[in-house]
Amino acid sequence: MHHEVTVEINAPAETVWRLLEDVERWPEWTASIDRVERLTQGPFGEGSKARVHQPKLPAAVWTVTDFDPGRSFTWAARTPGLTTVASHDVTTHADGTVSVRLVLDQTGPLAFLVALLAGARSRRYVAMEAAGLKRKAELQQ
Repeated sequence: MHHEVTVEINAPAETVWRLLEDVERWPEWTASIDRVERLTQGPFGEGSKARVHQPKLPAAVWTVTDFDPGRSFTWAARTPGLTTVASHDVTTHADGTVSVRLVLDQTGPLAFLVALLAGARSRRYVAMEAAGLKRKAELQQ
């Protein structure tokens, strides 16, 4: 399964990035996340791990696999038969607006079954995260 959402945000990229990288506070701006527990200490970056609890989904441990400070991060969660990869990309435009692209990919032998059973929920959660991030970042103006 591949799902992608792009949202335009009328806020500085620094504000948007600060919200994105503070994963433990995501539940404050999206109902698609119940709780996030950082499992590694220190600054959030490549190699960081967090346990993410989402409504009606089993908790998953996500590991940051790619990190470009202020611009993007990708993390992955692996379970037997399924790898889920989520990317978060921040792009600043000449007019000062920001685009955030959220991508969710699921691969592996169980990806088709998971897409059938939970694909609609996963797509809804990505849309909720985009809308919540936009709302929170724009309110901080």
